[in-house]
Amino acid sequence: MKKILVLLAILTIGFSSKAQSLEEATAAYSKGEFGKAAEIYENLLKTNGESAELYYNIGNCYYRLNKTASAILNYERALLIHPGDKDTRMNLDIVKLKAIDRIEPVDEFFLTEWVENVQNMFSANAWSYSGVTCFLLLIGCLVGFFFSRKIILKKCGFYVGIGMIVLCISCNIFAYNQKKKLTNRNAAVVFAPTVTIKSTPDNSGADLFILHEGAKVIIKSKLGNWNEIETADGNIGWIKIEYIEVI
Repeated sequence: MKKILVLLAILTIGFSSKAQSLEEATAAYSKGEFGKAAEIYENLLKTNGESAELYYNIGNCYYRLNKTASAILNYERALLIHPGDKDTRMNLDIVKLKAIDRIEPVDEFFLTEWVENVQNMFSANAWSYSGVTCFLLLIGCLVGFFFSRKIILKKCGFYVGIGMIVLCISCNIFAYNQKKKLTNRNAAVVFAPTVTIKSTPDNSGADLFILHEGAKVIIKSKLGNWNEIETADGNIGWIKIEYIEVI
């Protein structure tokens, strides 16, 4: 009994401490103390683990501090966890306007872009729950099809069941893709004010192009303290690891 009481006391202290820290961060942000608020939120990340809300709040703090790369990094991390959050996506679009580089992505097939937009409506967990729901509805359709004596119910069970199969498969594919983004993080943000991208993983390599703080890149491979990266417009080159931060 004493052990249970001690455990409850520890949990209560932990929850109250977290709530107090959130209140302190909110108060600091309201007073314009954005650096202090960001520090508190980042400490909460270390103690409580990743959270889309915390990343969003940190992004807001760094946006107010005019730290473009840090704001973009945290908004991108928030979207990895909660890709359907409109506020985060809107704030990310706004802070990107402060970045020097205007990298236009390579045009994609309209259907591919549409599927990507649908996939980003929900997180991996949300798609998983939707897949389970569709599977349960499929079971109900099969029951109606095989055991109903009415032709119209059999037809409804058949056609709706086909739809549930398609939705169930789609939800599971989307859940897998979103989970893959979370576990295999290959995107990064440039933190150097200006950096020259090389043709080889060496300082003596030929200069290919220049990137600035806040640019987003995809990491293709790693060699020593160099990463081979690709920009949204298809340019490929090598950059030192110290100049980028993985999302």
